[in-house]
Amino acid sequence: MAYQEVRTTGYGTRVGNSFKAIGGGIVLFCLGTALLWWNEGRAVKTEKMLEEAGSAYVEMPNPAKKDASLEGELICGTALATTQDSLIDKDFGVGATAIAMRRSVEYYQWVEHAKEKSEDKLGGKEVTTTTYTYTKEWVSRPVESAEFKDPAYQKKNMVLTTVEDDQQYAENVEWGAYKLNESLIHAISSREALDLAIAEDLLKQLDKNTQTAYERFYGVQKNNQPAPEAQQPTAIPDSIKALLPDSVKAQLDSIQAVNDSINKAMEAAQNKKDLAYVHQAGNVLYFGRVPGSPEVGDVRVTFEKVVPAKVTVMAVVDGETFKPFKAKNGKRFQTLVMGKKSGDEIIEAEQEGNNFLKWALRIVGILMVIGGLKGIFGFLEIILKVVPFIAGIFGWGVGLVCTILGVVWSLIVIALAWLFYRPLLGITLLVIAGFLVWVFAFKGKDKLKELAAKAATK
Repeated sequence: MAYQEVRTTGYGTRVGNSFKAIGGGIVLFCLGTALLWWNEGRAVKTEKMLEEAGSAYVEMPNPAKKDASLEGELICGTALATTQDSLIDKDFGVGATAIAMRRSVEYYQWVEHAKEKSEDKLGGKEVTTTTYTYTKEWVSRPVESAEFKDPAYQKKNMVLTTVEDDQQYAENVEWGAYKLNESLIHAISSREALDLAIAEDLLKQLDKNTQTAYERFYGVQKNNQPAPEAQQPTAIPDSIKALLPDSVKAQLDSIQAVNDSINKAMEAAQNKKDLAYVHQAGNVLYFGRVPGSPEVGDVRVTFEKVVPAKVTVMAVVDGETFKPFKAKNGKRFQTLVMGKKSGDEIIEAEQEGNNFLKWALRIVGILMVIGGLKGIFGFLEIILKVVPFIAGIFGWGVGLVCTILGVVWSLIVIALAWLFYRPLLGITLLVIAGFLVWVFAFKGKDKLKELAAKAATK
């Protein structure tokens, strides 16, 4: 059953809070403005850098052989990234010859979800009802249940063990006759499961520690008897089988074929190890009684490795390795993509990414500006909350005005930034912003009068 918490905020408190929110609104407005300006400069500089890189790079036809003539040049080439470095997980002793090795951890926990519903009352009071619900989920960090609102769920969480996420990278990764730098190594994403081979002594110690933690939390150990082994059918002697009809022999042969396939599947899973509280299978180490039926506190650790793969590099040759390309405007650029790509394809993809980021940050900046204005002028609506209906209409109008002003202000900021970086497009945006101001100034008044007239007749 959901747990609810009801909170009533008086009119005076709401008005006081709305005036306090003015400061936050001003900060949000300024941050949104700064983000819009910075984003335009970033986008233009990145675009110019990519244009410069696109005209400067040269194809490296044979990365397997060093070419002195390419020293200091921005190159684009494709080769196999490989390594001889051995990586070992210091906590579990598993390892592999790989470019990278990653360990990710998940915990099975109770998770609290809150949903608020606010209602204005006559006289300016606000009643907020918060409904809390709880679900069991796999999460990346343990959840502190002592802070849950519902007393019935407080201190319901525990973990059988605590394991940190971890990742290691090879220091020496060859790419043809060259070596990749750290940044390029981290960009390789050819992940595969890392089969585990954890020492028996370590598994037994982990199992013992996990059992102690389990019994400390749950009190009494639950039945954990292993499932009985499947009984193998008794083979029928050939002397008896010869006396059977052909139809029966065919059925027996079919049954034996099914049994043989089951035996082969069991043999293929020999690397699976099941103790009472720790289970190893494939690339997953599971802490808990039954992996298929998790309980609160269970932990699963997944291991992956990054294996050799064909990659395309675009960077400046620096001896036997690489360094970023530095454009005239100071922006730096180097990249590694999976598979074989041409330089033009890489530059085009980078330009698309830059354009996407530009618009995403524009939207965020505009929303921050609008939110800041609403925070600054929100007290006007709160003052009228003594009559919720009137406050609702007025609040809608304030929201509309803040939205229009926010968009206009954002366009002006963007236009000024473009004037600074690219004058022609900046002038175009200023014209658009001016048009919106004219529409709002001369047409918006009539709309507000119409809304006020409707409110007066109701």
